[in-house]
Amino acid sequence: MEQLITEIEQVAQVEQVVREVGHLLAERQSAEPIAARTRAEALAAFGALDRPATGLLRERLGALRPQAGWLTDELATALPADGEWWSCDATDGAVQYLLGLPHWAVTATLLREGRAVLAVVHAPRLGATYTAVRGAGARLNGRRIRPSERELAVAVVATSHPPTITEEPDALRRVGATTSAVIGAGVLAVRNLGPTALQVAQVGSGHLDAFWECGLDAPNLLGGALIAAEAGARVTDHAGRPWQPSTSTGFLAAPVGQHEALVRVLGAVA
Repeated sequence: MEQLITEIEQVAQVEQVVREVGHLLAERQSAEPIAARTRAEALAAFGALDRPATGLLRERLGALRPQAGWLTDELATALPADGEWWSCDATDGAVQYLLGLPHWAVTATLLREGRAVLAVVHAPRLGATYTAVRGAGARLNGRRIRPSERELAVAVVATSHPPTITEEPDALRRVGATTSAVIGAGVLAVRNLGPTALQVAQVGSGHLDAFWECGLDAPNLLGGALIAAEAGARVTDHAGRPWQPSTSTGFLAAPVGQHEALVRVLGAVA
């Protein structure tokens, strides 16, 4: 209980840090797409913006919790099982950021013994800040949130794919197959609205009805998964089993009323 109280108090401090970094990046974002024609040019332009923001995020969060380590590989498919670690992304949704679009976020997730215990997802351009502490619920801009109660026929569901999807041939195949299956199930619309963590968090607040993904993508999923689960959504793999960071059988976050139907749809994809 004492640990929970400490984390509830600290999430406000983490939010303040994340907002500071978000403000810095928002001020530097151009309204026009960057003038980069190659991958190398785009990465160079992004690095010039992301490195200072990541440095500030690491400095501020390190001061809050000096005992916590810092995960440096945003594409990692395995996470430490012991101790405390920060899993953060100063510019989650880098593609949108570089194109002058508003769909990007600053994310900070504290892991303990391999589980997310605190998460903040802040989208400066959208005016949305999600927070959650394990066992204490989830909030959007300070108010408690819960998933939608809409039927699948009027549901807007979202998906994305991990940056390393081309290294997982079966997962790559399932991206197309599951998208076809979900559309065929009669949902109102399927969308990809940018950063993974933000879209999963939006399931928790009902701004999206569900989110699914194929492949390994733990660093991008952990924060949003905690927010969605604490809001009351079910977070599982495609077979309905509890999702873990090492799960390779897909990710699904959905309201209780839609979850079973979506598991049937996703689970039927061979």
